[in-house]
Amino acid sequence: MAAGDVLRSFASPGTDPHGITWDGRALWICDRDLDRIYQIDPETGLVLRSFPSPTRTPQGLAWYGRTLWHSEAYTDRIYQLDSVTGLVLRWFPAPSGDPTGLGWDGRTLFNCNAMSDLIYQLNPVTGAVLRSYAAPGTNARDLAWDGRGLWIADIVANRVYLIDPETGIVLRSFASPAAGLFGVGWDGRSLWVCGTTNDRLYQVEAA
Repeated sequence: MAAGDVLRSFASPGTDPHGITWDGRALWICDRDLDRIYQIDPETGLVLRSFPSPTRTPQGLAWYGRTLWHSEAYTDRIYQLDSVTGLVLRWFPAPSGDPTGLGWDGRTLFNCNAMSDLIYQLNPVTGAVLRSYAAPGTNARDLAWDGRGLWIADIVANRVYLIDPETGIVLRSFASPAAGLFGVGWDGRSLWVCGTTNDRLYQVEAA
């Protein structure tokens, strides 16, 4: 198997899938048309639960303990949500307008931004920017932490990049099978990507 090869695919629960994250057993995805967040079975694609986004234009998701980090572009905020009820536990302003993808490395939060074309490392308590660097490509839409590096989904290049989280240097990349690439997530062994052209999720080889 080569990087980017499709392992499985199924339809998204909504019609405009964006950020993806993994909670240890299931996938989470947000949908911009329906303004909802879904937990889905990674084997079948069936919806396990869902709740509305706290506001319009949901974009990014990252899993943290029993909560979700969630970014949205209507108010340019990053929220921490209860993963059972969807209730907002707290929020802080995003470092720039149009915050897109989110990633959690166990200590800090990463946010990529389509307006500034930057990746920000954030203090998860205050939202303060710890560092920033240029994203690969020209329109970063989502990111995922794999334990060592950051995966970035770029919709213009329609590529997935693996970058060094300290420097932003690209380590490798591959073409996405999902056109209209808006989401990338890591499940501990492989990557998940989603596209808005055909509203499907793909599990793909990362190596």
